[in-house]
Amino acid sequence: MLERILNQLREKIRTRQYVMTIHADEEMDNDGLTIFDVESVVLSGRIIERQKDQQAGEWKYLVKGESLNGENVVTITKIGPTGKLIFITVYRD
Repeated sequence: MLERILNQLREKIRTRQYVMTIHADEEMDNDGLTIFDVESVVLSGRIIERQKDQQAGEWKYLVKGESLNGENVVTITKIGPTGKLIFITVYRD
């Protein structure tokens, strides 16, 4: 099942159907990452954990992969109500 979800997340990247939260954007800046690094993480990575948001009842996915320069980075993502991939946060691992 997680492989199917990962393929869905990758398709959202390829078709540019994603948005960054303000928090994710700030964390990217703090860690010196670009949007291309974040795209690379999803395209090269794997889902390492699935979490259920207790309030919203939505699933969140922790995806660990490599930035463009090979550093390990983790993104926390979810599929929003509009069907877009939402980056909740991003951090170097």
